[in-house]
Amino acid sequence: MVWDPKDPWTKRSDPLEDALRQAQAHLRQVMPSRGLRSVFLIILLIVLVWQAAFIIAPDEEGVVKRFGDVVRVVGPGPHLKIPFIETVLQPKVAKLHRIEVGFRTDRQGRQQMLPQEALMLTGDENILAIEFIVQYKIKNAREYLFNVADIEETIGKAAEASMREVIGKSKIDEALTTGKAQIQQDTQALLQGILDQYQAGIQIAAVQLQDVDPPEAVVAAFKDVASAKEDREKLINQAQGYRNDIIPKAKGEAAQLINQAKGYAQARVNRAQGEANRFLKTLKEYNQAKDIISKRIYIETLEEIMPNVEKVIIDGKAGDRVIPYLPLDRVPKSSGTSAGEEKKP
Repeated sequence: MVWDPKDPWTKRSDPLEDALRQAQAHLRQVMPSRGLRSVFLIILLIVLVWQAAFIIAPDEEGVVKRFGDVVRVVGPGPHLKIPFIETVLQPKVAKLHRIEVGFRTDRQGRQQMLPQEALMLTGDENILAIEFIVQYKIKNAREYLFNVADIEETIGKAAEASMREVIGKSKIDEALTTGKAQIQQDTQALLQGILDQYQAGIQIAAVQLQDVDPPEAVVAAFKDVASAKEDREKLINQAQGYRNDIIPKAKGEAAQLINQAKGYAQARVNRAQGEANRFLKTLKEYNQAKDIISKRIYIETLEEIMPNVEKVIIDGKAGDRVIPYLPLDRVPKSSGTSAGEEKKP
């Protein structure tokens, strides 16, 4: 009601108040009872909490966006956001992702080579079909999600370019045999440098060669060459084994002969020294009693010359008075027989 100055005793109704009263009455008719309003409020509160709360797994990071702009990055655990305004992306930063280059694996596990990716030219102008995989992790979730449009395709193309550059500097024998490890390391380092320039937020964990083969058109020729190389290595190893077997034996025999010669020489020297010492001692004794020693040497010499002959030694004075006598009957018959046989011819 409002007051009219022209008619102070009469009260008139306010149109705004009337409209409010009508709206309140209409709202009372539309709104349910107090119990239903409580249920509605609880449901609304649950929806708001469900929209505001989120949980980040241990292997994830949460990137919170507000109107499309990144406002923060959160770690594992429960967190809150503004409902219906902020959104959360949860990339798996601890997972080891895999990209195939040069081939693709279908759902049945069968692999199919892609020639446009696999065929590469080596440094010595040979063609190889190279299939490899790239394993990587996310080191910066913000850069991974927003700096590069198609991150997996970018990694695949960069990995292919890096492998082509490394293979172009390598020889075919290195790629097929002993140089695979070095090729993997060089490709990984080159690929990591490219992705760091792109600020892709990627950490390359490994580059692994799966198959390195010549093209199908020349497989037979490559097999022949490989077999010839294997035969050559086999013969070289056999020769080395024979060399390693014969040389130690020869050295051992040479050392044995040298030691034997040294021992024989030392024995001869010792024997000569002993005989010399003996001679010197005999000479000393001879100088002291020349007559006695001379007779002794004479007698010992006769014993050595005529060991089987009966001998009678008489002093010189007595010998002058003894008549020489030759006992022919005591001469051994064997000696006579042998003498007679010698005279027959």
